[in-house]
Amino acid sequence: MWLKPEEILLKNAFKLWVTEKDNEYFILQRRRGYGEGGGGLTGLLVGTLDTVLDSTSKVAPYRILHHTPDSQVYWSIACGVTKEEIVQHWEWLQQNIMRTLSVFDSSEDITSFVQGKIRGLIAEEGKTSLVLEEDPEKFREALLRFEKWFELPSEEKLVTYYSTNFLCFYSYLLGSEGKPFFLKLVISWDEIWRLEKTSNVILTESIHVLAHGEDHYFSMLLHLNETFVIMEQLADYSIKRLFDKEAFQREPALSDPLQITKRGLEAHAKSDQFRAFFRLPKEENLLEVHESFLWVPFNHYNTLGKICLSENYLCFASQDGSQCHIIIPMREVVNVEKPDPSSRALTVCVRGKRALRFSEVRDYQRLANTIRSRCGISASPQHSASSEVTHSLHNNVTLMVGQKDSSKAVSTEALMTVFHPQDVENLDPKMLKEKMKEQSWNIHFSEYGRGTSMFFTRKTRDLIVRGVPEALRGELWMLFSGAVNDMATHPGYYSELVEQSLGTSTLATDEIERDLHRSLPEHPAFQSDTGISALRRVLTAYAYRNPKIGYCQAMNILTSVLLLYAKEEEAFWLLVAVCERMLPDYFNRRIIGALVDQAVFEDLIRENLPQLVENMTDLSFFSSVSLSWFLTLFISVLPIESAVNVVDCFFYDGIKAILQLGLAVLDYNMEALVCCHDDAEAVTILNKFFDSVTNKDSPLPPTVQQASVGNNEKTSHVKVDISELIREAYEKYGSIRSEDVESSRKRNKLYVIQTLEDTTKQNVIRVVSQEVRFNASQLDELYNLFKRQHFLSCYWTMKSPALLHHDPSLAYLEQYQLGFQQFSMLFSLLEPWAFCTTKSTLSLWVFRLIDENQDGLINFKEFCCALDTLFSGSFTNKLKFLFKLHLPPAFDLPEDGVIRKSPERGRGKVDLQAYLKQWQNEILKKEETIKDLPRINQTQFIQFSKTLYNIFHGDPEEESLYRAVAHVTSLLLRMEEVGRRLQEPSSPPATTAAADTAATSAEESPTEEASTTPGSSNTSGSQDSQDAGSDPPETEWSFSFEQVLASLLNEPAIVNFFERPVDIHLKLGQAKVAQLKVKAAK
Repeated sequence: MWLKPEEILLKNAFKLWVTEKDNEYFILQRRRGYGEGGGGLTGLLVGTLDTVLDSTSKVAPYRILHHTPDSQVYWSIACGVTKEEIVQHWEWLQQNIMRTLSVFDSSEDITSFVQGKIRGLIAEEGKTSLVLEEDPEKFREALLRFEKWFELPSEEKLVTYYSTNFLCFYSYLLGSEGKPFFLKLVISWDEIWRLEKTSNVILTESIHVLAHGEDHYFSMLLHLNETFVIMEQLADYSIKRLFDKEAFQREPALSDPLQITKRGLEAHAKSDQFRAFFRLPKEENLLEVHESFLWVPFNHYNTLGKICLSENYLCFASQDGSQCHIIIPMREVVNVEKPDPSSRALTVCVRGKRALRFSEVRDYQRLANTIRSRCGISASPQHSASSEVTHSLHNNVTLMVGQKDSSKAVSTEALMTVFHPQDVENLDPKMLKEKMKEQSWNIHFSEYGRGTSMFFTRKTRDLIVRGVPEALRGELWMLFSGAVNDMATHPGYYSELVEQSLGTSTLATDEIERDLHRSLPEHPAFQSDTGISALRRVLTAYAYRNPKIGYCQAMNILTSVLLLYAKEEEAFWLLVAVCERMLPDYFNRRIIGALVDQAVFEDLIRENLPQLVENMTDLSFFSSVSLSWFLTLFISVLPIESAVNVVDCFFYDGIKAILQLGLAVLDYNMEALVCCHDDAEAVTILNKFFDSVTNKDSPLPPTVQQASVGNNEKTSHVKVDISELIREAYEKYGSIRSEDVESSRKRNKLYVIQTLEDTTKQNVIRVVSQEVRFNASQLDELYNLFKRQHFLSCYWTMKSPALLHHDPSLAYLEQYQLGFQQFSMLFSLLEPWAFCTTKSTLSLWVFRLIDENQDGLINFKEFCCALDTLFSGSFTNKLKFLFKLHLPPAFDLPEDGVIRKSPERGRGKVDLQAYLKQWQNEILKKEETIKDLPRINQTQFIQFSKTLYNIFHGDPEEESLYRAVAHVTSLLLRMEEVGRRLQEPSSPPATTAAADTAATSAEESPTEEASTTPGSSNTSGSQDSQDAGSDPPETEWSFSFEQVLASLLNEPAIVNFFERPVDIHLKLGQAKVAQLKVKAAK
C-alpha cells in the first residue's frame, strides 16, 4: 500500500528493520521478527511494539523508504503485508521512477518528484477504494491492519475503524499467532446476545459482549462512550437487517451495507430520536438543529432550547425536554417575518393568528430562508386539504350509521357519541365534574394553543393524569400520537384503502372475521352492525396497507376502543401510529417489541421494587402475566371506563406510561405478592385487584360500563380509583426517563431476538434429528454453519435471494434457506470426498437432487439428509445417491442454478391448500427402493464413471480404485451387449434393453423412455475407452441400479472406500475455521 510520504530519522534505530533490497534512491526493508529468520526474543519484542504503537510503518512487516545519496533524511512511501505485495511496489518504482530520476540535478527536486508521484497514486486509489473519513491517512493504516489480521472478504468495510458485519479484536502480549498469549476474535454482530456498559471493582468501566456463550469485557478504551454507541448502532443495524426485516425495509438510507458510514449511522440515530420525541411520520429526517430562545407567552419569558428542522416540520424543545415543546407543521406556517439582526431573531406566523418568536439564533437569516422555501413547497393542495381535516377535528359532520352495505359506508362520528350522546340538561355530579374538566382544558387551550401547534408543557401532563373529558378524548389522542399529521398529509387515503380492500379474502381477513364479535362484546356499539362494520373496515384496511403485519390478536380490542372516541378514519390513523411508531414490532407473529418491553419491565422491577425481587427469584412470571397489559394497553384487564384513562397517558407519554402503571400495580399489591406460594395465587391476586379498579368520575351509564368480573366478591378487595392509581404511578415512577427506556430496549432486543432464534434452532434440530444419524451436538454445529452461510450471502449485498426469502412467519424449517451459490460453498467444506468444488457442476446436481420442492432453495433438513447419507449411509445408500445425481431432475436440466419457481411468501398470501397437500404427500410418501430407480442411459453412465474417477482422485488407493472402475465398466458393457443380443429376436430394435442375464428377470419398463437422449459426449477421457472391444450399437444401451450395485460390490477397493468412516467432528471444526476464508478467497 502506498503511504503519504512521511519523514523518518535514524532508520536503523534499535535494529528493528533488516534491509532486503536497495539502490541509489530506494530501500526495501523487512521488519525484524517476520519472514525468514524471524522469531526469538527480538520477534517477541517487536510484536509487542507493533501492538502498542499506532503507525503503519511499525505494523506492516515490509516497507519501502526513499532517500537521496547526499541526505540523511528518509521518507516512508510504501508498506506491505506480504513480500509479494511489497515486491510489486518495488518493481513499479524500478520501471516507472528510476529512469526519470537521473534527469534531475538536485536532491530536493528528486524528493519532490517522488513525493508528488506517490500522492498521485494514493489519490487514484482513494477514488475507488476508500470512503471519506475524518483522517484518511490514519484510516488507511487501520484498513491495512484490518485486512492483514482478520483476512475477511474484500467487501467487508470499516465504519470509522469498526467493521460493518463483525466485531474484531486482535492483541498479543509478547507473542504472535500461534503463541500462548495470542488472542484474535471475529464475532459477527448478529451473533451477539448482550452488549452493555458495565463496571466492577477490577474494571472501573468496560464494554460487556456476550456471544457463543462466552463473556468478553473490553476496557481501557480512550473513547469508551463513543465506541459503545457505534457498537450499539452496528449491532442494531445488523439485527434489523437480518432478523427484523419489517422494520428494516422502512429505512432505505441503510439498505446498502457497502455504503454505511459513521456519519450515516449517527444521522439515522438522531432522526430516530427526533421522530420518537415529536411523534412525527417515519418519512421525516432531522436536517438542521439550531440553539435558540423561544418566547413563551404563558410564562412571559424566553426559554432556552433547540430548533429542530425536518422536511415538513419545525419543532422546538426546551433545554431539558420536559418544560415545553411545540410542533409546527410547515403547512400551518403562513409567513416568516423579516429577521431582526440586533437580537438575531425571526418570527414565524402560523394559522390562528399566532406567532412564535425565536431569538439568538446563530444562523437566523439562512434558517428564515429555509423555512420560507419549505413552506412555499409544502403549501397548496396538501395544505388546503389539511386545513379541512384539522377543522373536522372540532366540528361534527353528517353521521352515517345503520347502513346495511357496511363495506362502503365510512362512519364520520365516534361510536360513543352515537350510542351514548351527552345530555346537556343532565346536571348530576359526574356530568358537572365532566363539564369542569372540559372547562379546564378550554382554559388550557386559550393559554397554550389548540391543535397541531399547541405548546406541550408539564401542565398538559397534569391535566392528562387527572383525566381527559369524553368529548375531547378523540381530538387529544390524534394530537398527542401525531396521527393528526398523518391524516392531514394523506387526504382520501383511508377511503381508497377501504375501496381497494373491499371483498379481498386473505388469511388476515379470515382472522378478522373470527374476532369481530369478540371485541368489547359487552359494549352496545359492538352489539350492532354499525360498530362491527366500522371495526371490520378499519382492520381490513390496515391489513391491506401493511400485509407484513396484517392482523394480529389484540389489534381488534385496541381498535374497538379507538372507534369509541375517534371517527373511523381517525381510528385508522391512530392504529397506524400505535402499530408503526409507538409500539414497534408489537403486532407480528413473534411480538418481538412486546417481549423486549417485558425485559425492560423486568429491569425496572429490579431497580424499583427490591423487596419483590428478594422474595421472587424468577421474575419471568411478571413478564408472562403482564404481556396482555402491554399488548392491549391494560384494556383487556381493566373495565373500559378505567382503561381509557390509561390510553390517555399512553398517547401522551408512550410506553413509559404503561411501564409506570405496571410498577404501580405491583407496588400496590406488594404485600400479597410477597406472601404468594405459587404463580397461580399471584395471578388470582392481580385479577382481583383489576376487578376492583373503578373510575368514580366516569359519566358513562351502567349499560356502557363493563361489569366487574368479581362483583360477587365486593368485600374481598377495596375499590381503587384509576385516577388515583395513575397519579401514584407518576409520583413514584415519573422519574423514569424515555431515553433510559429506549436504551434498555436496545440492550434487551439483542437478547430477546437471540432467544427466539435459539428456540427456532432447537425446534429445527428436534425435527431433523428424527430423520438423520447425527447427534444433537453435531446438528447444533451444522445448524450454526448453515445459518452463517445464509448470512454470508446477505452481509455484502442489498438483495440477496436468501435474504429476500427469509420470512420469520414461515415454519421453522423454512426460515433459513440457501440458494445454489451459498449451498455450493458450504457443501464443498463438508462433503466427505474432494469431488465438489464451488464451481463444480456436480454441486449443482446435488443441489437439484435434494431440492425436493424445486423452489431453488435448500432448507436445513434437506441439507442434513444429504450429508447424513454421505457421512453415515450404507454402501448401497451412498451409491444410490451418486446414481440419482445422474438422473433427472438432477442431471438432465439446464445448468443455470437459478430459482425456477418461487412460491409466494408472507402473511395473507399463503396457499393453505398447497401446504396441506404437501403435508399429506410427506405423510403418505413410502420409502424408495432400488427397484423404483429408472435405468441410467449411455450419456448418464459415462458421466457416472467420470464422477467416480473424480471422487477417487488423490486418494492413497487411487490406482487400484481406477482399475476397479475400469473393470466394472467393461463388465457392465459386456453384460449389456449379451443381454441386447439375446433380446433382439423377440424385441423390436427401437426398444431399449430391458433385461439382463446377470440381473433381475423382471424390469419396470414405464420409466425407460425418460432416459433415451442421444449420447453426444463420447470424448470423455482416458478411462472411458473400455468399450473399444465392441462396435457401438445403433440402439442406446442402459443399466439398472441393481446391475451397477452388483458389479461394484464385487470390487473390495471401492466398497472399502465408501465404507471408510468419516471424522464428522473434524470436518465440522475445519469448516467452521474455513467458512469465512472460502468467502474471502472467492
